[in-house]
Amino acid sequence: MTTTVLVIFGLVYLGMILGGLPFLQLDRTGIALLGAIAMIASEAVSVEDAARAIHLPTVLLLFSFMVVSAQMRLGGFYDWVTVRLAALPVSPSALLGALILVAALLSAVFSNDVVCLAVAPVLVEACLRRRLDPVPFLLGLACAANIGSAATLIGNPQNMLIGQTLHLSFTGYAALALVPVAAGLALTWALIVMRVRGRWEASDVPAGAHVESAPPALDRWQTAKGLAVAFAILAAFLFTPWPRDVTALAGAGLLLLSRRFHSSRMLGLVDWELLVLFMGLFIVNDALQRTGVPGQLVTFAATMGLQLDHPAPLFGAAFVLSNIVSNVPAVMLLIPFAQHPLAGPLLALSSTFAGNLFIVGSIANIIVVDAARRCGVVIDWRRHAAIGIPVTLTTLVVTALYLWWHTGQ
Repeated sequence: MTTTVLVIFGLVYLGMILGGLPFLQLDRTGIALLGAIAMIASEAVSVEDAARAIHLPTVLLLFSFMVVSAQMRLGGFYDWVTVRLAALPVSPSALLGALILVAALLSAVFSNDVVCLAVAPVLVEACLRRRLDPVPFLLGLACAANIGSAATLIGNPQNMLIGQTLHLSFTGYAALALVPVAAGLALTWALIVMRVRGRWEASDVPAGAHVESAPPALDRWQTAKGLAVAFAILAAFLFTPWPRDVTALAGAGLLLLSRRFHSSRMLGLVDWELLVLFMGLFIVNDALQRTGVPGQLVTFAATMGLQLDHPAPLFGAAFVLSNIVSNVPAVMLLIPFAQHPLAGPLLALSSTFAGNLFIVGSIANIIVVDAARRCGVVIDWRRHAAIGIPVTLTTLVVTALYLWWHTGQ
């Protein structure tokens, strides 16, 4: 049975690395789902154990904020913010700074993937309208969304998982993450400005690019309702002991009680594939834990001087694995080793910041690059890496030094 589990687990995580499996029309979600089915069919886990393996509070929290973000998208909030931001009468470097700050703030509350999905296409059109090269701003959006999402335990899926599994304090984590996130945003702005070297203007509109003649309309009532629910949820997280998943789910339920937006429109914007990916990986990882192999590997690694329950090895493992299998699967693998008092924040910050290294490092990067391509703007891996690599390395160094200093206090 152990051999069967190891083979299934190996194939699932090979698919996480490749984004699919040869000769099969499968993406990461399909692979995780089939892996879970294989674990159940081979009786590595029972149906009941598989259900218990799924960390329902994390899934509910993720679903709830998808509904909140759907409300904001349907209300035109993200489009309105992007258009108003791009119209600011400031220099391009100041505009980049404003974009980075706004993208980070939005991502800390509404999730980085959703923010990038809504903002990127509008940003391209707004930049072209001002005759600015969209690429530096798109790269700033992707990096800032990733970094900003690390500021809270609801900014991205892996942080939700870490916060719920390790029962981290929402306020305590935000206070600890504030310095690395603020430093990361400042470094992102500085590195992009140095890279551009004053060449902000677009020489011509790229072939295939399109520019809308008028900004999208803002539904003020629907946007206000979404913001009110979002801030009410945040206030409950900060000032009450109520369970975060139940609180967020209640907020999502209130938004579904709408006279304007049909529930099918709201639920149609929920990323069901990501939820299925989570559930599949929960089951696959639980089956592996039951074999006892992870414990044996940890013991062997400790004899070689690599103790994953210590901060430095865990930090390095999060960086490496996040760029091999992506940050959500990496966090799922490493959470059992998060024993140090700072392990939760360390894992959240390192896995999130590591996502800026290459395009495939985070879903937010892929969303931005795909949105740009649909608008006629090409960002290949070299252009991304020219910013992504220095941003990742500098932010991780600052984070490591800050956590080391904090540990010594």
